[in-house]
Amino acid sequence: MKEAVYYSGSAEFFDTHAHIYSNRYEKEGNTSVEDVLQRCRASGVTSVLIPADNEYTSKASVDLANRLDGFSGVTLYASVGVHPHEAKDYTDDTEKFLRDCLEHRSEKKIMALGEIGLDYYYDHSERNIQREVFEKQLILAYEYDIPFILHERDATGDCLDILRRFYKEGRLRSLPGVCHCCSCSLEASQELVKMGFYLGFDGPITFKNNKKTPEVALNTPWDRIVIETDSPYLTPEPNRGLLNEPCHVPFVCEKIAEIKGVTIDEAARITYDNGKKLYGVD
Repeated sequence: MKEAVYYSGSAEFFDTHAHIYSNRYEKEGNTSVEDVLQRCRASGVTSVLIPADNEYTSKASVDLANRLDGFSGVTLYASVGVHPHEAKDYTDDTEKFLRDCLEHRSEKKIMALGEIGLDYYYDHSERNIQREVFEKQLILAYEYDIPFILHERDATGDCLDILRRFYKEGRLRSLPGVCHCCSCSLEASQELVKMGFYLGFDGPITFKNNKKTPEVALNTPWDRIVIETDSPYLTPEPNRGLLNEPCHVPFVCEKIAEIKGVTIDEAARITYDNGKKLYGVD
């Protein structure tokens, strides 16, 4: 069985996107969330934002961010929202739930709305429903003045059309949020940056056959880059093939440092500060 490799330097990292409530850790990795957090701290990962997919995982995110915040020296933050896969189940009650969460976001450590967006790769929800639910949540993000986590897969055209319209109507914050696991073209990524977005880079940037994402990272200003794992998915090299954890985010940072021609310590410092600015944390 492949043994995991861990970062052993002195830098500190902010994993801005990790689904650490996933039951895959217990079922496939025979490990607990507490173990995951201990490995975080041992690898220099001192902050983690836990994104949500639906009402159930929104509650799980908030629970973990409050119950285990500070465990093993790791600061946790939550988000709430409905992923495009789950758009078909979005109801008035769902929106009521999200509004209640956002109205009490400070006490619940909710720093973002999301993941929200469009996913035409799987089409688990009809595309017209995805677009409708995306727009509803964009309105919530603007109304409650909170950044959102954008999920976009094989839907760049429609996604940008919606965002352009909101941008022109003045219904996006000056810092709208982050394009999570950025996989769009260089041109699309630059348009997102002009709208004020951060771009999140994950394990695929380390894959040898991935030429597009490194080019996007190279041409993205430093003040718009954050690092993510999307745990338990998208494990970076050299641990590809293993269950992903936030402790692997240093390898994403290391690759970005290589692309940008700086040290991993410098890349870690910049992306950590960017994560704090993105989510408005001290």
